[in-house]
Order: sequence, then C-alpha cells, then structure tokens
Amino acid sequence: MAVTASQPRVVIIGAGIVGVNLADELVSRGWSDITVVDQGPLDMPGGSTSHAPGLVFQTNASKTMTLLAKYTVDKFLSLQEDGQSCFNQVGGLELATTPERLEELKRKHGYASSWGVEARLITPEECLERYPLLNRDMVLGGLYIPSDGLALAARAVQLLIAKTREQGVKYIGSSLVTGVEQTDGRVSAVVTRDQTIPADVVVSCAGFWGVEVGAMVGLPVPLLPMAHQYVKTTAVPCQRGRYSSPNGAGLPILRYQDQDLYYREHGDQYGIGYYGHRPMPVVAATLGPTPEHVDEYKMPSRLDFTQEDFDPAWKLSRELLPALQQTEIADGFNGIFSFTPDGGPLVGQSPTVDGFYVAEAVWVTHSAGVARALAEVLTTGKSQVDLAECDITRFEEVQLTPQFVSETSQQNFVEVYDILHPLQPRDSPRNMRVSPFYHRHKELGAFFLEAGAWERPYWFEANEPLLKELPAEWQPVERDAWSSRYYSPIAAAEAWKTRTSVAMYDMTPLRRLEVSGPGAVGLLDWATTGNVSRKPGAVTYTLLLDEQGGIRSDITVARIRDDLFQVGVNGPVDLAYLSREARIQTKNAPEKAVHVRDITGATCCIGLWGPKAREVISQVTPDDFSDKGLRYFRVKKASIAGVPVTAMRLSYVGELGWELYASAENGLRLWDALWKAGQSCGIIAAGRSAFNSLRLEKGFRSWGADMTTEHNPYEAGVDFAVKMDKKGAFIGQSSLRGVSKDTITRKLRCITVDDGKSMVLGKEPVFFGGKSEGYVTSAAFAFTIGKPIAYAYLPTTIQEGDAVELEYFGTRIPATVAAEPLYDPEMKRLRG
Repeated sequence: MAVTASQPRVVIIGAGIVGVNLADELVSRGWSDITVVDQGPLDMPGGSTSHAPGLVFQTNASKTMTLLAKYTVDKFLSLQEDGQSCFNQVGGLELATTPERLEELKRKHGYASSWGVEARLITPEECLERYPLLNRDMVLGGLYIPSDGLALAARAVQLLIAKTREQGVKYIGSSLVTGVEQTDGRVSAVVTRDQTIPADVVVSCAGFWGVEVGAMVGLPVPLLPMAHQYVKTTAVPCQRGRYSSPNGAGLPILRYQDQDLYYREHGDQYGIGYYGHRPMPVVAATLGPTPEHVDEYKMPSRLDFTQEDFDPAWKLSRELLPALQQTEIADGFNGIFSFTPDGGPLVGQSPTVDGFYVAEAVWVTHSAGVARALAEVLTTGKSQVDLAECDITRFEEVQLTPQFVSETSQQNFVEVYDILHPLQPRDSPRNMRVSPFYHRHKELGAFFLEAGAWERPYWFEANEPLLKELPAEWQPVERDAWSSRYYSPIAAAEAWKTRTSVAMYDMTPLRRLEVSGPGAVGLLDWATTGNVSRKPGAVTYTLLLDEQGGIRSDITVARIRDDLFQVGVNGPVDLAYLSREARIQTKNAPEKAVHVRDITGATCCIGLWGPKAREVISQVTPDDFSDKGLRYFRVKKASIAGVPVTAMRLSYVGELGWELYASAENGLRLWDALWKAGQSCGIIAAGRSAFNSLRLEKGFRSWGADMTTEHNPYEAGVDFAVKMDKKGAFIGQSSLRGVSKDTITRKLRCITVDDGKSMVLGKEPVFFGGKSEGYVTSAAFAFTIGKPIAYAYLPTTIQEGDAVELEYFGTRIPATVAAEPLYDPEMKRLRG
C-alpha cells in the first residue's frame, strides 16, 4: 500500500545508480525528507555502478523490462552537464553469425514493434556500413536499434547527487548500515555504525549487498552476486585520434550473443564483456568493509582478473573484429553484478515488514525506470508500468532457499544470451513440487513442464493412439519448428475427448487460500469487485484492483461457511497482498480479525470436465451432482469414493464439470476412483496444452498475459465481474466511476488466423493498415475451431471483421478480428 504520511521520512540504502535516481524521482513528486546512506565514499561508492560498462539495450521479450529501459534512456538523455547528456545515443547492433540467431533477431524485431521501440533488421552489408571493423565473412545479419546507447552511469550519479542535494536530500557516505529497527511491524529507523536515522520508509538499493540488508528485517532476497569479466584493450591503431575523450564512442554498442560477448569503444581502446566463462558466485559478506578511498582499480565490486577464463573470448573477439589482432589486453577485471533465479529485478515491499522496500538486482539498463516505478508506488500506490514480473514476492517459498537461488541464478548467468523458447523449462532443479497424481501421470507418459516449481503435465503419450480416431475436422495441422517445440499433436486428441467425452485435468498447482475469521467477508468484500457476501455455497469470479482501477489479479471466491472462504488466486503475489490487507484490518479492528492461510500444498484438485462428466461422477458418489444438486458457480462438500471433497461447479475449458478438491493424502484415491469409473466413458487424462487451447476458445482470460495492472476491467473484457452497485465500497471503485465500454480507447480482441495453420505464440505485434497497433497476449491452435487464434489489445476503432496482420519471425500473417467467444457463446455446454 502507498505510504500516506504527508511527509514520510525516507532512508535509501545505497548511493548507486538506482538509489540516487529514486531520490530524484521522489523529490520530483514532492517528497523532501530523504536520506541516502552508503558504506562507500559518495564520489565512487564501489558497487556495481562504479564499474558498469553502461550498455543500454532496450528490446526485451518482457514488455515491463523494455518500458523500464526506455524511460532510463529518456532520463539519462535529460541529465546534462555543460550541454552534454549522460547518455551517448550511439545506437545498438545485435549480430547474427548463425542461422538460428538470425531467426531470433527477427523475433526480437517483433518485440520491438510490440513495445514501441524503433528497430530495423539489416543485411550483412548494412552491418558493415554501421560497423566497419566487423569480419564480413562471419556476419549473416543484424538488428539495429538507433535509440540504444551508452549510459554514463558514474557521471549520472554525481549529477543526481548534486541536483537532489540542492533540493534537500541528505547524503551520508562511508557509513555502513548495521541494522533496520522496527516498531509494531513497521520500520522505524536505519542504524549505522555512527548514528540511528529515523525512518517511515526504508528502501534497500544496495545491489549485491541486498541479501545482507534484507536479512536485517528477515526478508529473503533471492539474488546471487556473480563476477562477470570485462577487459579493455590497448589502443586500436585504426581508432587512434578518433575521439577526444578517453571514453568517447561513436560506433553502435555491439552484441555478439552467439558467443556471449559484447563490445563498446573507450576512445581508441575497446571494452569487451564476456558471459561465456564459468559462473563465479560471490558472497558479499566476505568482501570486507569498503575502503575509505575507492578508485577505478580499487573497489569492492572489482575482483582480480582470471586470464584463463577470458582466453576463449579473446580469440573469438579477434576473429570477429580483426583490428583487435593488433592489440593486447591492457586491463581486465571480474566485476560483480547481481543475478536472480529468473533474471528479473527485485522490486517492492517486504511481505512481512511494512515500510521496507527493495529495488535490487537492477542493472544500469533499467535503473531510472525502476526508480520511477518505485517512486510511483510509494507516492500514488501504483506504477504506470506493471511490476508483477519484478515483484519481490513473486517467488514460491521453495524458490527462496539458498540452494535454489544459487543454482538457478548461475544457470541464468550461463543462459543470459541463449536463444530460449517461451515454454522452455529449466533442466534443474526439477521435481520440487509434485501433485499426488504425479506417479499416475508418469505411468500415462506425461510430458512435464515446470512453472512455480510445480511439475505440470502438458500432454500424455498414452493418448497418442487416439490420433487415429480423430475426425478429419479435428486433425492438427503441421507446425513450424519453433511452435512445434514443447508441443505434441496429442493435445488435439485430448481437446477432442474433453469436448466429446470426459477428461481429468490436474489443477493442483493453482494456488488456494483459506480466508477465515469474523472479518473474512469484510476483507474480501473490500478487496474484490464482486459480491462475495452471498450465502454459503456461492462461488464468485471477481477481481482484485489497485486504487487506480488496474487489474491486480482475477480470483475465485467460494464461501464455504459464514466465516470461511476458499479463494483461488494467481500466485505468491496475491498471497502477500491479501495477507497484508488482513493484517491491517485485524490490527485496526480486532473484532473483525481475519486469517489468510495458504492451503495449496496440503490439498489437491482434479478438474473433471466433459459432456460425460456426470455419467462418471454418478458412479462414485451418493451426493447429488445434477443441476439441482449443484448449480453453476456453486460449491458444496461431498464424498467421492469415500474421499471428502470440496466440489465447485466451474470450468475453464468451457464444458460441464467440477473442480474437485481433496486433502493431499486422499488425492491418489480420488484420482483412481474417478479413473476407474470413467473407463466405460472413454475417460482420459489431459494436459496444459489442451487446457490452454480450450480456455482461449471460450474467451477466458489469463492474468499476467491477457490482463495486468496496465488494464482496467472494461479494456480486458471482464467488466461483468465488477459490481459497481454492490452494498460496500471496494478498492479501485472510485477510479472506475465514469469508465465504461463506451469510454475506453483499447480493448482485448479475439483474432483468428486466415490460413488456418500459421501459428503465433504470444507477444507478436499486430498490424492494422500497416501500423503496429497492439501485441498478442495469448495464442493457441483452437482445435475445436480448426484454426490458430490469438488475443490482443487493439484500438476500439478496429472492429470485428477487420483485417489485421500478425508478425511472426518477420513474416506478416493475415488474420481477422472475430467476435468472442468462439465456442459456446450462449453458455449451453458450460451450464450442462
């Protein structure tokens, strides 16, 4: 929640590029009582900023990261001294030296178009024109981004310190933070070796020391400091005299990702960064105190150079840039940066200590963007850029262990420049969380992918013989190599059986919370857009909004008893949010105490769906599962084969059926009973590939892809879940007043591919009239419809029936905006 004090006392730990940018962003928003403290000297604190090469490449598969980088470019361009900005906009050039990388650059060009970054795919000859030092024989093509460039990070820090000092920000250098004091669950002060600084808000921008600072308040900060090699060459003869500045640069920053290398000019010298060496993890606590005097060669974040690790890079660099054959390595070091398990920054408030925020694992590329986003959160409660991918609470508990953080962060270092498929799972660690049905899935030949540390079956090899039975209209089309990865045509058979018979889906990984106590209904009524105060037995699909009406999450709320709810949410971020709201309510009104408990690991869930679902369940239960016994969007307790279950009549595949919840120890018995009873009906187990296809055919949204805090319910097409006239107020209600389907300027639209076979996977740009007007949020082959479908946010001026184009690896695919949902628009199948 936003801090509401008129002038909160803010202490920022860390005077690197993130900390000083945050101070500047807060000052610009009217906050004035700000102190920035650093263990190093302010002229060069000695963290990652002090040695960062400053390359800013904006284009990223993540919209969030791209927008953060775009703002960083704009901010640094505006920071000027003597007419010179802190950003040298030389442009960026990514090279392809393999056919696979050339295809990847086409995909990245699509990202640039989707996120609004100017970029061009260029030929080998154009690469040579932009970068004459290249070995022409090695280059197959490139991606050129004219607005990329070099951030002068150290200079920017000093300009921001001077600027914000004049505006009242206090800076304390060479002062080690030793503790963070708390009072009644909220930060109250930052303790250094010399003084105690009162604080209402504490923000850790400590970089790779963030783990140690987080530990001061009991917050696991999942980052791993690792050394990354960087060298400067001796003068390149053909570059002599080209620049007056020792760090002057005019050629684009260059990335040779096929060999984990990047390059920039330092006057007539070359800077070379290398990710291809072995991971070199570091424990920040072992680095010792920051010395009183820090310079370019003596700083905590600069470790001794290991020449043997760089030898392959040196050979590769002199092949790509033959001019380097006339140089030697003048200086090299192993510089420490922060890496995380998924490669993203760590931003947001501690889930357990109010007022303690972090902005860690943030590279210079995204520094100003992250600072602005966090300043917006602090001052208004919301960032204009969705921060779910960066949220400090996004990790599962098992993903916060030191072992997991170490292994996955090192893996992320190794793969930082690799070509990764959007569905590609990590190889290790695996099998960290498995449902009670896991061994049955293995017996059926499940192909597992991993998400949230859960093993999730995507299809079952046992269903492969069904392909011979598929009617002609259900036969899957042949796919291209990229969309065929982590896919099997067996998904078509599983979708067919779901639509025509009955299938069992493992829904165990969906996070479930138990919300209980005398204040449970009050909390959920205030936090959600729906009417959750109906009598026990009701299930409500509803939304969590932020104060500005953006969609924080979509959830299902089942009222089990007057004071007990089962709530289906989207992940750990929702758990942290609802737990904080519950804690605040309980503290403010003890008579309305409410408790939020995660019950996911103790329970399991089977989705039993299809037109023959009743035929199956009637064989194993004495309870009434007819329309009269359990209506659509209702919940009740029942017994199936002697197993106590909580049965909810809802379905995200658009067919009759139920979500059946049981305790984990009874899960296998439940699965086996349903499986045995369904044999006469041709029951199958089905996986996530079929599930995703079926839910898109039905027009069901997926939070995080189809809707985020950047979208309101009317834009996302889920305004039916908003009850503006319900008895009580709810978070975000006031911001939605006056908003309607008629006032929005963009809307989530369904799109069908005209040729019936060309696939897209998500994030591709959508063109209308030759102009990029949106991007694909979700996509799948719709087996029931017999063609690929996608969803995308488009201007409301684009209507159903209009022709659009989807760009996939540089090729424009004709498509049409369609009415939704494509399947069962009258809800007859879903309601049985």
